[in-house]
Amino acid sequence: MRLDSIRPRASVILSLVVILAGCSQPPPSPAAAASHTLRLASEPVPFHTRDVDYLQIDGKTFQATVYQPEGAGPFPAILDVHGGNWIREEVQRAEHALMNKALAAMGMVVVAVDFRQNAQARYPDTVADVNFAMRWLRTNASKFKASSQMVGAFGHSSGGHLVLLNGMRPYDSRYAALPLAGASPDSAGPDYIIVAYPLSDLIARRAYNEKMGNAAGLKGFDTYFSPPGSLQDGNPQSILDRHEPLKLPPILLVQGTADGNGPEMQQRFAASYRAAGGKIQLELLPDAPHNFINTSGPNLDRALALMKTFIGQQLSGR
Repeated sequence: MRLDSIRPRASVILSLVVILAGCSQPPPSPAAAASHTLRLASEPVPFHTRDVDYLQIDGKTFQATVYQPEGAGPFPAILDVHGGNWIREEVQRAEHALMNKALAAMGMVVVAVDFRQNAQARYPDTVADVNFAMRWLRTNASKFKASSQMVGAFGHSSGGHLVLLNGMRPYDSRYAALPLAGASPDSAGPDYIIVAYPLSDLIARRAYNEKMGNAAGLKGFDTYFSPPGSLQDGNPQSILDRHEPLKLPPILLVQGTADGNGPEMQQRFAASYRAAGGKIQLELLPDAPHNFINTSGPNLDRALALMKTFIGQQLSGR
């Protein structure tokens, strides 16, 4: 009997090897798959805005403003969380309108949300609101022609603090306390974070406000963090110092050098985040004040350029 009558031909063996090798490779993650199709626009795109109800709590309805690029999509999406010292009711979701319009013109769905922010709000109330908002955005992404597989979060000042906590502790039962039908348990954490002058070290910032006699700043700290131990529990820097098990999404942190002890605070936070295994890009803008993100000019232009590059890197998987 001829040997080649009982042995598989070499071409058959090679085909089997290729097939088996392909079967042994894990499928790409949803985020990796999305990164091949999502990109920012090379030219400015038209967009429109609309307001939608997204959260009902304590007998009150909270709204989100959706900055919607025109076109078929799918578009990358980002959640926008405004600041306001945790308790200032007059600071609302239109605070970052300049930035949000610029991001929408880049081909991003931007969802700017309001949440509980008043003298009755306490930690972790608004952290839970932002956690809900992220889950709501992912769950409803298709309604806005957005991808649910790559969703970022932006926050500034106290809003940056809320975003950092939800990025690092997305599954904390206190933060995920508000139920949302149809939402995946894994939908609360952002895939990446952008923050401008976030309150990343509450203890250091409160001490600075006390030193400078900033009564308004102290009021926010002492009202929102009035439950015993909440300032330490909800302090991103302390969370890293305690070596808690955390999620560590990539972060772009933009900080003005004319913002009190902000530069030193962010440098310490960035070093701790890297030491914990996270990836963080810290950018210090010379002479920029605390609220530069809300004013047109070179500081905002520089921040937007950094955001565009960073977001593009996340979408391309770099």
